Amino acid sequence: MKASVFVGVSVDGFMARLDGALDFLPPGGGEPHGYDDFMATVDALVIGRNTYEVVLGFEAWPYADKPVFVLSTHALPSPPAGAVLEHLSGTPKEIAFLLAARGFRHVYVDGGITIQGFLREGLIQRLVITRVPVLIGTGIPLFGATLQDIALKHVATRSYASGLVQSQYEVVNAA
Repeated sequence: MKASVFVGVSVDGFMARLDGALDFLPPGGGEPHGYDDFMATVDALVIGRNTYEVVLGFEAWPYADKPVFVLSTHALPSPPAGAVLEHLSGTPKEIAFLLAARGFRHVYVDGGITIQGFLREGLIQRLVITRVPVLIGTGIPLFGATLQDIALKHVATRSYASGLVQSQYEVVNAA
């Protein structure tokens, strides 16, 4: 099973404010920058509880009818109508094994702690990181401490008229 990350960050590397707010990101994602094309390639999403709670505050459920697996050891708030949602807990390797066994071929991993855990266990194959032209000073970092270097192969970088700069990487030693 392939696991990918598609995320927007401030130039100083934060994916959200400390309270989880995403208000520094362009409204509606800004100009088209490949998100819709990326979403068309994924079978399901794996997100953390904090990300799930932030997404619940959006005007509309952003994942349409794609299955969303929320990782948490606690009960979850009820999903919005029409959401295909399942609550899971376990290590990233256990989650990846379970989803692969269920026939999922490409999952989108989102949320700081979730991304970091999947990266540490060598389960992410592709990173698409879009830098938003703003410095927010503090927040939730995209990357945390690692036990060892994680080698990346640069695939492409593209800039957009609004100032977004998007880089794609392959994780060299991913599982």
